[in-house]
Amino acid sequence: MGKISKKLVVICGPTATGKTKLALHLSKLFNGELISADSRQVYKELDIGTGKDHPKDAKIWGIDLVDPKEDFSVSQYQKYAREKIQEVWKRNHLPILVGGTGFYIKAVIDGIDTISIPKDENLRKEFSGKTPEELYEILLLINPNKAIALNNSDKKNPARLTRSIEVAKSALQESKDKPIQADILFIGLKLDKGILNKKIESRVKQRINMGFEKEIDNLLAKGVNRNHQAMNTLGYKQWPDYKEWILQEQKYTKRQLTWFAKDKRINWFDLSENDWQGKLELLVKRWYDK
Repeated sequence: MGKISKKLVVICGPTATGKTKLALHLSKLFNGELISADSRQVYKELDIGTGKDHPKDAKIWGIDLVDPKEDFSVSQYQKYAREKIQEVWKRNHLPILVGGTGFYIKAVIDGIDTISIPKDENLRKEFSGKTPEELYEILLLINPNKAIALNNSDKKNPARLTRSIEVAKSALQESKDKPIQADILFIGLKLDKGILNKKIESRVKQRINMGFEKEIDNLLAKGVNRNHQAMNTLGYKQWPDYKEWILQEQKYTKRQLTWFAKDKRINWFDLSENDWQGKLELLVKRWYDK
C-alpha cells in the first residue's frame, strides 16, 4: 500500500496551541487526513463553544458524531478512530490524530486496558493527588452514564469517584484490546503559561461574541439539559459565568500538560522558539521518508 502504510502522526498538547491548524498544514504537505481526538467536538450542535471554527474545505473525521442528548464513551471513540485510521491507510494517505483529550489518544494508540488506570492495588495511590474534578473528568470519559448519574455529594467525594473508576476500569479491561500496530510519530505543542492563559481568555471572549449564548439557548430549546453528558463539557457547564469558564479552561490546560508530560514518546515544540515549525516539518519529513 505504499511507503506510508502503517504510519501515523499524533499531534497533542494543551488547548489553544494551534494543534488543528498545524495538522491541516501537515496534511497538505504529506497527503494526510485528520482524525479529531477532542471529547467536546464529538457532539453535534456544540460548535462555537467547542471551537469548530475550522476551514470549510477541511474534512476532519471524529467531529459531529453524536446527538447532544446521547452519551459517548472512550470505548466508542476508540472503535471509531481505529476504523478511520484503517480507512485512511487503505487510501494510502497519512492519518493524523490530533487533539487535546489525552484519554482518547491513549485509547487509540495503546488500547483501552492500558489507559493510565493503574492496577487495583495501586489505584488509591495513583489517584490520591487528584481533585474530585479531575476524577470526575476521567469517569465521564470511561463511563458517562455512571458519571452523570452521580449526585452532587458523590461528585465531590474522591473515594467514591475512585471506586467508580475502579469498577468502570474492570468492565473496560474485558475487551483486552491491543496497542495499534503502526510507526507512530508523536508531536506535542506547548507555550508559556502566561501567554497561553491570555490566549484562552481572548478565545473565550471571542466565542461569546460569535453567539455562544444563542447556541446554549438553542440547545436548551431542543431539550438538551444540564444532565446530558454534552452539557458537562467546558464552557457549557460554566455558562453564564464566563469568568469561571476562562478559569476552568486554564486549569484544564494544566491537567492536559500533566497528562502528556508522562508520555516520553512525545517530541515537544515550544511555540515561542524561533523556527519551531521549520524544525517540526524537518522531523516529520525525515520520519515520513524513512
